[in-house]
Amino acid sequence: MLRIAIQKSGRLYEDSVQLLKECGIDLRNVKDRLRTEADNFPLEVFFLRDDDIPQYVEDGVADIGIVGENVLFEKNKQAEVVEKLGFGKCRLSVAVPRGQQYEGVTSLQGKRIATSYPFLVNTFLAKNNVQAEIHEISGSVEIAPGIGLADVVADLVSSGSTLFMNGLKEVETILQSQSVLIKNNQLSAAQQQLLDKLLFRIRAVKKAKRTKYVLLNAPNDKLKEIISLLPGMKSPTVLPLAEQGWSSVHSVLSEDTFWDIIEQLKAAGAQGILVVPIEKMII
Repeated sequence: MLRIAIQKSGRLYEDSVQLLKECGIDLRNVKDRLRTEADNFPLEVFFLRDDDIPQYVEDGVADIGIVGENVLFEKNKQAEVVEKLGFGKCRLSVAVPRGQQYEGVTSLQGKRIATSYPFLVNTFLAKNNVQAEIHEISGSVEIAPGIGLADVVADLVSSGSTLFMNGLKEVETILQSQSVLIKNNQLSAAQQQLLDKLLFRIRAVKKAKRTKYVLLNAPNDKLKEIISLLPGMKSPTVLPLAEQGWSSVHSVLSEDTFWDIIEQLKAAGAQGILVVPIEKMII
């Protein structure tokens, strides 16, 4: 049995549960539960506060866990990152009042900084030889300058809208963060084998999310040019159509380059382009 700790509520909870489901793992009655077992995979799930997950994994109470890098690095626990999961992306940033001039990290010298991440902020300041006063706050960090508690804040940022509404501007990024899968450093051989099986599924799901399956019709006299535009996993599949002089071309495109390549395919003479989402990709 492999034990995994995930967030019981908050921004990573739904994506963590969804990832396990996309990996074909059936979880029973996850709502308002603190622990549950999968029906079709030797996996026990603990639902915990995100701040507690690194400690549970370090202590071996949980074998693996899904947690934000910001929490993992702030808690400074001994747990190994085995996979970046791609969701829950954010950044830990320094923000100052919009009317305040900022001329680099040295502008923080002697300032009062409100944050929920004192370890990361202190590490950042020490790296830049800056001394400042840290005020640790567990929530609503962005209001600290407005009520006179601090001069600047260091807080998690996604869109930046919360900072803007509180009269702040982002000036410095301390850490780029996303959700990661972590593991205890003392897994048994059997537990590592189960983790490898889970990682195989996770990577297949992640790969599928970043790719699209494309089908198109191509005139045979343009086939060589069109095929040259399609990287695919190995090479495109080409099948003759019933109409003389035309072929059907099937391939896989990366989300990053998708639109650029589609435009090139159209310009090269491709027609009837059909784009299909991929559920899993095994390579």
